[in-house]
Amino acid sequence: MSDYETGDAGYDGGNDTYANYEAGEQHEALDQLHQVNASEADYNNQFNVYEQDHAAAENTSFDQGHHVEYSNPSGEHYEESDYTSYDHSAAETDHVFAAEGSESSHTAEYSQLDALQARLDSAFASATEINSGGGTAELGVASN
Repeated sequence: MSDYETGDAGYDGGNDTYANYEAGEQHEALDQLHQVNASEADYNNQFNVYEQDHAAAENTSFDQGHHVEYSNPSGEHYEESDYTSYDHSAAETDHVFAAEGSESSHTAEYSQLDALQARLDSAFASATEINSGGGTAELGVASN
């Protein structure tokens, strides 16, 4: 800031003069920084299992015998033998296996940086006294 005694400079009102004329500049600055960091992670797992076992065994055994013998008084003789044997064995196994799976993963990151910078300049002038032809008028502070 500075004080100037300007005399008649800048005013063409005859003998009128400014006294205590002050002019200057003001500077203001605004700096703002806003930062956001975020992240997320997801994991999903789904799995199904189906299993079945089956076993069967069969065993069959069949035996039959037949014997006939005949003799008559006249001396004839008849003899018959019949024998049947049956064996059966069986085994069976079954196995079923089913699987189903699902797996997923997700990762996300987010970053944001906002910067605001503003410069505010203002000029001001103030005159506190005007002398105009013998009369004195007081003025208040004027700022722009």
